[in-house]
Parts: sequence; structure tokens; C-alpha cells
Amino acid sequence: MNIIKTPIEGLVIIEPQVFKDARGYFVETYNEERYRAAGIDAVFVQDNQSCSAYGVVRGLHFQRPPYTQAKLVSCLEGRVLDVAVDIRVGSPTYGQSYAVELSGDNHRQFFIPRGFAHGFSVLSEKAVFAYKCDNLYHPEAEGGILLSDPDLAIEWQVEPEKRILSDKDKRHPLLRDFEGLKL
Repeated sequence: MNIIKTPIEGLVIIEPQVFKDARGYFVETYNEERYRAAGIDAVFVQDNQSCSAYGVVRGLHFQRPPYTQAKLVSCLEGRVLDVAVDIRVGSPTYGQSYAVELSGDNHRQFFIPRGFAHGFSVLSEKAVFAYKCDNLYHPEAEGGILLSDPDLAIEWQVEPEKRILSDKDKRHPLLRDFEGLKL
């Protein structure tokens, strides 16, 4: 397993070892002991999966305290651009984003600690996306940042006119109108 640190503290890309042969492949997608040794000490309590078509952009979502969530995400089929935005009050990288392509071919995972807004755009015809979360989802604690916030200037790699968004995601506030998360 290869761990790639990003410029934002806590965000890491994981490249698990992939064993391929004539039958296909095998990947160990999570091993508590190995991940803990790599500095990922989240205790995951909920797994989610979504299936989306090309152009779908989901995000930028987060959970407010005390229900903040760390996530270990991956794309099982297809390709996505996965994005995390630091919204931790007092963080030296507050408001900065980091993006990584995750796919069924590269098997990469992205660890997003508590205190980040998260989203992704689907770059393939279809994508199956998996999330491991270290806290249960609480609808009363959900929040979001507008994914087209000009101050964030995230390049979602999907033309704006081809983006498919939920009504809720169209109405999130700008980062400058948000107070940040106090963890």
C-alpha cells in the first residue's frame, strides 16, 4: 500500500496493492491494522454506495458537529474527480481544495478527515462510488458549500451546461457566507 500525502494536512491518497492475473484482480480495500499504521485511525461505522451517470456533480457536503465525518472514498467502476475543501476554523489551509481522480482502474482511495466538505463529478458514462464513514449520517446536521463558488474555482472537468445537480446542491451557500467548522 502506497500513501501519498497532499499539500493539505490530513488528506491522503491511498494506492492499495492490486494483484492481477488471468482471472482478474484482487485488492484489499481496507485493513484496520495497516491503515492505522499509515496514520488513518478512523473507526468506520457506516458504508455508502452511489451510482451516477456522466455529468452528475455531488457536493460539496459535510456534517456539522458533533456529527462530523471522516471518509475513505473510492470509485469501484468508472471515473470521478473527487474533491475535498478544508473548512476547519483556524486551519492554515482553510478554504483550499484538493482534487484527485479515482477510478475502477486505478483503485485509488482518498481519505478525507473530519472538517472537510466533499464532492465529486462523474467523468465516465457511469460511476459506482463507495464511502466508508466514521460517524453515522444525521440529516439535521447536513450542510454544504456551493460547488460553483467562484472563490473556490474548482475545475470539475464537466462543462457547466452538462452538470447534473440536485436542487439542494444548487442552493448551498458560498464559502464566504459560511462560518466554518469548529472541531
